[in-house]
Amino acid sequence: MPAAVRGGGRKSVSPRGKSPNSPRVKPAAPKGGQAAMKLRAARGVGLSPKIAVGAAGGVLLLGLVVALATGGRGGALADSLTQGLASQTTGMGFTVQEIHVAGATPAGEEAIRAVLAPAKGQAILGLDLATVRQGVENVGWVENAKVVRLLPNTLMVEVKERGALAVWQKNGRLLVIDGAGRTIPEADPAAFPQLPLVVGQGAETVAADILKSVASRPRLKSRVEALVRVDERRWDIHLKDGSIILLPAVDEESALIELDLLDRRDAILEAGLERIDLREPGAPAFRRRQTAQVSAPIEGGV
Repeated sequence: MPAAVRGGGRKSVSPRGKSPNSPRVKPAAPKGGQAAMKLRAARGVGLSPKIAVGAAGGVLLLGLVVALATGGRGGALADSLTQGLASQTTGMGFTVQEIHVAGATPAGEEAIRAVLAPAKGQAILGLDLATVRQGVENVGWVENAKVVRLLPNTLMVEVKERGALAVWQKNGRLLVIDGAGRTIPEADPAAFPQLPLVVGQGAETVAADILKSVASRPRLKSRVEALVRVDERRWDIHLKDGSIILLPAVDEESALIELDLLDRRDAILEAGLERIDLREPGAPAFRRRQTAQVSAPIEGGV
């Protein structure tokens, strides 16, 4: 074919005589097969699998450089090289055989391993680590994750978990929530009897502050049965003996300080009161129980 000269017309090129000593030019290898050809060539000369993979890896690195330089077409070339390398190394033992998970609780690890199970047996060099990481981070327990492959056959996964804050009851359904009020779908509420119970619409999003305040008061905390959100604006604290402490919609911490003072002076938490109303600052109101009362289950939320 005539050669094109930039800035001018076509220029004819006279055929050149074939030199008897000219070496024969080999056809170029297909773009996607360079890594594979390197491996096959390495086997043919008796190289070890590690050296073969190193050579093929060099081709892959070159492909990635080309990808960065040429944009979309280079990206397609890099993908092709990666797949070619993965398929050639599978038979050499470069498949996912071991998966190690760090940073997870037993409950969280079980859910994470269920997500990672399909990776077992796959070509380790063909795995899309970003996709694997996204799958792990979709687990309710996981805040964020890092995924690393260790050749020839190990996948390392390190996670930071979302801590379980409380059990949230809404319309009769129980869910475990974290400190930000997000539910952890994989968590079984029955497995967390030590967690406090919060009840009602909107309780999950504001539970962290009230639970922190209650946790700082051991005498109160040990008596709490549940914290119920009322009209999405204030809290009632239900105690195990059936008593109810009514907190104001604003400045609930001041109300709890007032409760501390009353309890130190009069042991009010042990007085068997039906209600302790702290909604009016500086003017607590009490209702005594007429007969002995056993704490009743809290229905569905309010």
